[in-house]
Amino acid sequence: MSYYKISSSKAFTLIELLVSISILSIMMVFLYKSYATLNKSNLIYKKEVQKLETLKLKKKTLFLDFSVAKFQSVKIQHQGRQIDIVFMQTSNSEHRRYHPYVTYIIKNSKLYRLESLKELSYPLDVSSKFNVDKFGEVTRFRVFTSKDKASYIVDIFFKNKEKILLKVKVLNEK
Repeated sequence: MSYYKISSSKAFTLIELLVSISILSIMMVFLYKSYATLNKSNLIYKKEVQKLETLKLKKKTLFLDFSVAKFQSVKIQHQGRQIDIVFMQTSNSEHRRYHPYVTYIIKNSKLYRLESLKELSYPLDVSSKFNVDKFGEVTRFRVFTSKDKASYIVDIFFKNKEKILLKVKVLNEK
């Protein structure tokens, strides 16, 4: 007579499988929510970094335009308490020109930088050729100069509450 030893099974029961699947699904839901939140925060940070980079580029352009402007070439026309128009010849070019004429002008509450090979005047001539760079919507654009025109203060207040306040010393005096 042979005896077969009946041993207990080493497999999982159905209840154990259901409990483990439930726990796993709860963990997956929390992981997905964490992943979605991370993606959302990354988009917010990306937008903020782009804003900072854009503001930095604007500051750099303004600084270079005023710091390498030809001596006594900067002309400022006051258009009101908050608005100036600036004409200058500078060594800084955003469009690969040699000593371009640059004009900062406001039209419909937007600040534009015009770069041309020829000197511009206000009001602009229809036949003038120039490249346009938009700086953004502003409520204030003022430029103040020292008596000897060796330094400038540029004050810009954008509608989105960004501010630029630069003190620029002219590098190539006389």
